[in-house]
Amino acid sequence: MQNSRRHLIRLAAVLSFSAVFQSALAADAPQVSLKTSMGEIVLELYPEKAPKTVENFLQYVKSGHYNGTVFHRVISNFMIQGGGFDKDMQQKPTKAPIENEAKNGLKNDNYSVAMARTAAPHSASAQFFINVKNNSFLDYPGQDGWGYAVFGKVVKGTDVVEKIKSVDTANSGMHQNVPVKPIVIESASVIK
Repeated sequence: MQNSRRHLIRLAAVLSFSAVFQSALAADAPQVSLKTSMGEIVLELYPEKAPKTVENFLQYVKSGHYNGTVFHRVISNFMIQGGGFDKDMQQKPTKAPIENEAKNGLKNDNYSVAMARTAAPHSASAQFFINVKNNSFLDYPGQDGWGYAVFGKVVKGTDVVEKIKSVDTANSGMHQNVPVKPIVIESASVIK
């Protein structure tokens, strides 16, 4: 009985430390503000889970790459994608693609932020998407053995995400699901 009580006390102490540690990690997590033509979205990033992806994203933010880009692909029951095209649907040049870090335990659930890529697993560069529902089929290993790398979550502006996912879309040249009225990322900046 005495040993059992000691074990429970130790377990409680470990769990308490773990909760404090997780809380401290979240407190240190970088945040990025996306000021869009429909309102502000704040993303919290998880460098401890996706270090290369977060570093890549922050480089694009700090260089001003995202300023003036649009959410160019909006599917109301799936996700909203941006970061690669200007309002005239001209693709912006990018740096070399990065390694796919989808095997990090983070899930493509509602309001999570992940890297967009082609069919090639390690092809993500600047484009990202915000899941607007739980898209577990995108989690590692996904349908192709890789999945899509989640690296953050919307912590403010979920109402803006909801507004964006509901806009009217149409085809624009070879692109589908393009908002009829451009949704511009006016600025992207690190706020924490």
